[in-house]
Amino acid sequence: MKAFKNDETALHTHTDSTLTKFTLCALTLAVLLGVSGCSGDDGKDGAMGAHGVAGQDGADGANGVNGQDGTNGTDGSDGMDGNDGAPGFAAAAFILANNGQENAGTVNVINQNAAKLSSFNTGANEGVVFDSLGNLVQAADSGNGAISTVCQILSRGDGGMYNSDVDRMISGTNSTLVNPKGITISNKHGLIFAADFNGMQVTVFGKEAAGDVAPLASTVTDAKPWDLTYDEINDRLYVALTNGDVAVYDNYVMGGFAATPARTITPSDETGAKISVNLHGISLESHTNKLVLSDVGSASDATDGALFVISNASQADGMVTVDRHIAGPMSMLGNPVDISLTGSDLRVAEKSNDAVLVFSNIFAGDSGDIAPDLVTATTKPESITPTVMHNGMQDSSDSVMINMPLLGVAVSSNPAVLGATTGQISRINAPLTAELASYNASQTIESVAFDKSGTSYATYDNATTSIGGLVISNKVATHRDGDTYTTSQDRLITGTNTGIISPKGIDVASDNGMVFVAEFNATTPGILIFSSCATGNVSPLMTLTANGGARPWDVDYDPATDKAFVALTNGTVAVFDEVKSKLMAGMTTITGEDRLITPASGGTAFAAPTNLHGIDYDPLSDSLIVSDVGSAADATDGKIYVLNNASKASGLTNVSVNIAGPASQLGNPVDIMYTGNHLYVAEKSNGLVMRFDNILNSPSGDIAATVSYSFTAPESVAILPAWLNH
Repeated sequence: MKAFKNDETALHTHTDSTLTKFTLCALTLAVLLGVSGCSGDDGKDGAMGAHGVAGQDGADGANGVNGQDGTNGTDGSDGMDGNDGAPGFAAAAFILANNGQENAGTVNVINQNAAKLSSFNTGANEGVVFDSLGNLVQAADSGNGAISTVCQILSRGDGGMYNSDVDRMISGTNSTLVNPKGITISNKHGLIFAADFNGMQVTVFGKEAAGDVAPLASTVTDAKPWDLTYDEINDRLYVALTNGDVAVYDNYVMGGFAATPARTITPSDETGAKISVNLHGISLESHTNKLVLSDVGSASDATDGALFVISNASQADGMVTVDRHIAGPMSMLGNPVDISLTGSDLRVAEKSNDAVLVFSNIFAGDSGDIAPDLVTATTKPESITPTVMHNGMQDSSDSVMINMPLLGVAVSSNPAVLGATTGQISRINAPLTAELASYNASQTIESVAFDKSGTSYATYDNATTSIGGLVISNKVATHRDGDTYTTSQDRLITGTNTGIISPKGIDVASDNGMVFVAEFNATTPGILIFSSCATGNVSPLMTLTANGGARPWDVDYDPATDKAFVALTNGTVAVFDEVKSKLMAGMTTITGEDRLITPASGGTAFAAPTNLHGIDYDPLSDSLIVSDVGSAADATDGKIYVLNNASKASGLTNVSVNIAGPASQLGNPVDIMYTGNHLYVAEKSNGLVMRFDNILNSPSGDIAATVSYSFTAPESVAILPAWLNH
């Protein structure tokens, strides 16, 4: 089944019967009571001393005096106190990659105490990291080197598997990957960094890349690298080398991927002697500027592992005396192949001793043979990373924020005759006074939308081949000024399996990992839903088909109500309810809308020609805004409608706002987007990008736009929230 499983079933909690009483105590209190730890039970009190035997009664006659009770025995000694329970850790979830003979290619979702919650077969076996959208990125060194992106893994449920219609992979000769181990990501720049062990290099890809593609950059290292971490605030890359050194690259990305390190850190003791042998795991605590490193020593020795803490990481150079050095039999460090830092709690994937170890307060305490605060048995752990939940913001088309601060608006250009602006996505400032940047998607693009990471998704068609597609481009919202499409950063969804022939509007549901495409062709019109992580000639996960063969131009999906609003070129709006719910239930096709809305005035539908194009649903006001191009050949008959109570509207529905006329300059308003207050319009026939302020409360009639900006053949418009740049 291509569909993801229900979110509610993503994390099943299983009780591990092998957990000790003390681990269960910590788990229970940490989750239910939020305390920092719990003590073991006190031992039982010693037995009470026996009472003395009562004396016998005196003989009858004169009343005898009763004998007195004997003296109580003394209390027994207290029993020994029970052992303290494990410390309580803040509730959290982690991904643990496995790499044993029986479990390689799988990952476990574990809780803060390393208890297994669920498992997933990714097919990869090395380093793991999450991107900002909740997608798992994982390296693999089994067979050909590869980097996989598993879409919305926490929503996929227990026992799921990598699916080529949902997920994607970088692999092949052009990738230059040999056997990548550790991996990290820059969400700011949209980059993946892989430590390629036998390749002896750091390999860099744009996070949207897929297939057998060349890297964006490669940096050859002085020794074989195992892991790396990136400080994106200061643009500094730290690489753990298996010769015991850390290579530090300052100004790594903005400096054009520096070829040589600025400094080399060598962990040393107080005498200046090198104490590192074979570094593997590396974590940075950027707030305190400290590094934590793991050293496996000899890979064949299950007793010689170590941990190091180093201060002033950003300036450290040469032989650096470590703040803390943990090693020895009690530490259980043999082959600590990866580490993950959460606050001051360090989790260690200890491969040779088959355990996840937790050292709390790693930055404080003595050096020496220190026992971990928690040991949880697991088979051949290889890598560990905390899960990343969604960033809490809505997609720009779904925002419930009034007067949303904007970086600007993105506008695509699609002239009738190929020209200099064909395929161009421009960023214009919010006041519509200046162009800020532009990007060339290298396709005849129609509509463009953005996910919450700033990646653009644009539909395109090809009149020669009659095969269209999606071009997905990395960080267009914030970074790609003057750039063009490149396979080292970007990807395509296209091919006969996709069903994309003549696509128009598009919408992205980032948190659900779904992309909605309005397919306009006359034979198989409908809304095609794809995984946002997919690439190549993939099949849609689901198709929505309106009754009567009506052709869609645009779509807006509201994740809060699970409804898709579809603008049809026959002048109506089709509404499909419970879209994701039906997808999760295994449905791949929905034929026929649940409701059909016909915009009207005074109870009468608008007269032909009616030809709805742009559509935007505002969940805060429950309003639906649509644009009507009327006749495509008429540059004067465009309209904008606002409909209230849209979530329940059906049949003839009177509009609350109707803007049209010469002053409005609405001819072919092919696309719209609402900011929570203002409406941006791509007016193609008149070559304008326009903004109508306070649109929900606007009077009807021949209303001029508040501001306008001349633009060549604008085809679509998308707002860019200011938080995308954070």
